Amino acid sequence: MKAVLYARVSSEKQAEKDLSISAQLKALRKYAENKGVEIVREFVDEAESARTADRPAFQEMISVAKSKSKQFDAVLVWKLSRFARNREDSIIFKSLLKKKGIQVISINEQIDDSPAGGLLEGIIEVIDEFYSKNLAQDTKRGMRESASRGFYTGGIPPIGYKTKPVNAGNGKKKTLELDDDFVPIVRRIYDMAITGTGAKEIAKSLNADGITTNRGRKWTKNIILYILRNEVYIGTLVWGKSDPTQEPLRIEDNFPAIVEKEAFHKVQRLIEERSPVNCNPMTLKSQYLLSGLIFCGHCGYALQGGSAKSGQFHYYSCNNSIRKGKLSCNAKMINKKRIESLVTDKLKEKILTEENLARLLELTNQAIEKLQQSDRKRISQLDKEIEKHKRKLDNLYKVLESGKLDIDDIAPRIKALRLEINGFKAQQNSLMQKLREPLPTLNKRQLNSYVSSLREILSEGSIFEQKNFIRSFVRKITVHENKVCLEYTYPLNGVGDSTCRDEVLCPALKSSPGKTRTCDPLINSQLLYQLSYRGV
Repeated sequence: MKAVLYARVSSEKQAEKDLSISAQLKALRKYAENKGVEIVREFVDEAESARTADRPAFQEMISVAKSKSKQFDAVLVWKLSRFARNREDSIIFKSLLKKKGIQVISINEQIDDSPAGGLLEGIIEVIDEFYSKNLAQDTKRGMRESASRGFYTGGIPPIGYKTKPVNAGNGKKKTLELDDDFVPIVRRIYDMAITGTGAKEIAKSLNADGITTNRGRKWTKNIILYILRNEVYIGTLVWGKSDPTQEPLRIEDNFPAIVEKEAFHKVQRLIEERSPVNCNPMTLKSQYLLSGLIFCGHCGYALQGGSAKSGQFHYYSCNNSIRKGKLSCNAKMINKKRIESLVTDKLKEKILTEENLARLLELTNQAIEKLQQSDRKRISQLDKEIEKHKRKLDNLYKVLESGKLDIDDIAPRIKALRLEINGFKAQQNSLMQKLREPLPTLNKRQLNSYVSSLREILSEGSIFEQKNFIRSFVRKITVHENKVCLEYTYPLNGVGDSTCRDEVLCPALKSSPGKTRTCDPLINSQLLYQLSYRGV
């Protein structure tokens, strides 16, 4: 008989016991020698769970078994639980092997081919599956309890953090502390995202500068998105998001934060706006500056960029007319260069002025002042929390002095209270540091410099910079037969932004006022980020 050996352990702890890979293989080889079985191959899965068939060596073994020419007659395992702990997988793969004339032999569970043997094998598999699921539930409960106490439950720490051992009763647990080598990189990623830079562009920028991840790898779009979406960077512990049976566990201010909460939530809004659900991906990649913003005044359909004469001419045309023909919409094609110049010139005329930027600075200062008021209120709340926790500590010390309880009984609670007090003080220090930062001020020369820089973005910036800038202000562009209606936002009336409509007569640029509505006052804060990151 020819046979292959299959050995598996699901964790490092299990490998330390008598179920180690070497122990299993030693027993399997001895069994084969005693039975006169020829071993043709050995397949080993380390730290792989038998609850799933997605195990590299296991899948390779099944693939070899399915080959046209029969390679072996049996699979030797230490116990059936090494082969599978999922009853369904066990039945499927054993049936597949049986069709190829291959049997699975457990060297520690002597099972024959009789009906009684089949029944015994089924019972063993059911017990193994029950044990595996029960163990998984116990493990999950233990991890949730550990997470509820603020500990880090394992795995590679997020970029920007490293694990730190802490005492927890009689054992050791882990928490997260800042990794100073990567904190500036994480902040750079968020700063770039706030300016509207996409995840792919951020990854390219980091790779171009020779910066690698904490594992020495190149940056990818998925790594950047993981960082931008992970609440750990604002200090929040989140555990159990993948478990549909119960609410995820969330503990705010549990870890040291790298990013301000306002910046994090701003990034989430930007990611949501750029998602395929809300924005066609082609709009972001297109070399047509107004993609996703420009619409046909005849039928309301979006205008689509296109070219003719092997790319010599570029234009926008109605998507309805392209798909259904001129009978649906007879709108004419529009010269790409002409309409894009018309829009950028109008933005320069209406948006990029000293008066608007001065007003923008005033609104920004108002927003900062509002945030500072919130920070002062939070500092006052933290003072109350610190005093309350100190009183609790005093009460515990009194109980200790009275002799009613031993130090071992209340030491964990004393330590927990001290940690909470230190956490509150750290939050206070961070907020007080923010309050010490002066509000931005601009003189006339600086305003002129800002205006020039922003005009330069519209004239000479990359297509990505230009799109990002235009989408910050332009709401919608509607093209009629003899005019272009441009809806844009800028901070002039009151504290909020206004959405204004200007009907631009081609080519005279004559305008008339229209309706206004209040919009998100934070929209144009992106303008300040664009200025700061161009070194102005």
